[in-house]
Amino acid sequence: MKKALITGVTGQDGSYLAEFLLAKGYEVHGLKRRASSFNTARVDHLYRDLHEESSNFRMHYADMTDTSNLVRLMQQIEPDEVYNLAAQSHVQVSFECPEYTAESVGVGVLRLLEAIRILDMKQTRFYQASTSELYGLVQETPQSETTKFYPRSPYGCAKLYAYWIVVNYREAYGLHASNGILFNHESPRRGETFVTRKITMAAANIALGLQKCLYLGNLNAKRDWGFAGDYVEAMWLMLQQDTPDDYVIATGTTTTVRDFVSLAFAELGIDIDWSGTGVDEIGTNRATG
Repeated sequence: MKKALITGVTGQDGSYLAEFLLAKGYEVHGLKRRASSFNTARVDHLYRDLHEESSNFRMHYADMTDTSNLVRLMQQIEPDEVYNLAAQSHVQVSFECPEYTAESVGVGVLRLLEAIRILDMKQTRFYQASTSELYGLVQETPQSETTKFYPRSPYGCAKLYAYWIVVNYREAYGLHASNGILFNHESPRRGETFVTRKITMAAANIALGLQKCLYLGNLNAKRDWGFAGDYVEAMWLMLQQDTPDDYVIATGTTTTVRDFVSLAFAELGIDIDWSGTGVDEIGTNRATG
């Protein structure tokens, strides 16, 4: 039975990946940070009594800033595949907490790679969750694996370090390590602070009469939005290749925030009429005004 280690298992991608790997017969070990409140809702349905022989999902406390903790767990679990999905992934928060972002998002990857190297785990394959934030100030459209990077946030810069340290360990030590440059991917498990969930939650609340207004930023902003469940399969496929490499994962289709709002409300039978421009643009219910 193959063993997989997933950092950030309690997040959107981690929960979908854990489900995917368990369905393929893996023994899955997830890492989670100790917090004052439990944050395991996305994976609670995967729990079974550890005393049962059929229990193939286990959780471990860990922190991407704790080297000895990561080395000990790597030595204890001896995973065939490591999926590093842990990150402080909010761009705005990275400006407020740049040092922590650099330590957890950037140097944390180095700690995992060093653990694999020091423990001589040559059979272990490593996946690094990279991001389209690497492109930042876009140099060409569409972006590809050869597009120049130009990050514009502490989060993007930390991810850029993580990207290149993966490439370096692959070339210097022969590790099977790959970067997945994932564009936006959403699901019902997406955190409610992200714009897609902010929109869908507001649409539901407004339809139920629980909320009157939704305030958003730039409605002209375009994003390539995919489904998280599909993207975790792409992560797995990267580690099944004979030769490690770096891949861009996207749908190839962009949608404006405005259109996302219209589509979300249309699903609930509410048609939106738009008026005004810039910061004065508003959308109103066609039926009620």
